[in-house]
Amino acid sequence: MPACPICASSQTVKNGRIHNGKQRFKCHDCGRQFVEHSRKKVIDQATRELVDRLLLERISLAGIARAAQVSEQWLQIYVNEKYAQVPRSVQVTPKKKGRLTIQCDELWSFVDNKENKQWIWLAQDAGTREIVGVYIGARSEAAARKLWESLPPVYRQRAIAYTDFWAAYAAVLPSKRHQAVGKETGFTSYIERFNNTLRQRVSRLVRKTLSFSKSLENHIGAIWYFIHYYNASLLV
Repeated sequence: MPACPICASSQTVKNGRIHNGKQRFKCHDCGRQFVEHSRKKVIDQATRELVDRLLLERISLAGIARAAQVSEQWLQIYVNEKYAQVPRSVQVTPKKKGRLTIQCDELWSFVDNKENKQWIWLAQDAGTREIVGVYIGARSEAAARKLWESLPPVYRQRAIAYTDFWAAYAAVLPSKRHQAVGKETGFTSYIERFNNTLRQRVSRLVRKTLSFSKSLENHIGAIWYFIHYYNASLLV
């Protein structure tokens, strides 16, 4: 067996293979994992752009690493940095004078285990289909208030809001501009459809997935990353 490149110990064993099939070793003395005669790969811009696109599809990080032919370690670092830089506020098109209509709903998700529930609160413009409000956290009155505060001022001033009958909405939204409705009315159909789109496109939100989030920061970043892409796609 090759000696450890860190502590020079000869107490090393085979420890699986890396993404390209090359043998990986582990040192018993210091715990270092390494590849013999490794060559540092420079990830070009085309590969990074491919990864950016694949992050918008229902593919696990392991699947993206295989498709882009990069290491899972490099990909995880890249994703961590990318999601940390994603803006946590919406950018919407200018609105004309007059009444606006939004549809609001909450989508269940979790981080690390199903006991750690993270509800995705969303508001969608019924006219333009833009996502205009986002908050991720508990399913509480405080979270509903955070959703309300995430709306651009023009919506807080003028929008009529349709929601389900969750009590937190009634406690937060202005009573004269809030209407709680059932699904049969169709007044929340756009946001319910978007919830389905979000589950189908963001792998960590797919039910019974093995790609669930381990980090809350990346969970939030992945959702915001898709929402910015979705809003931008409406302008094309």
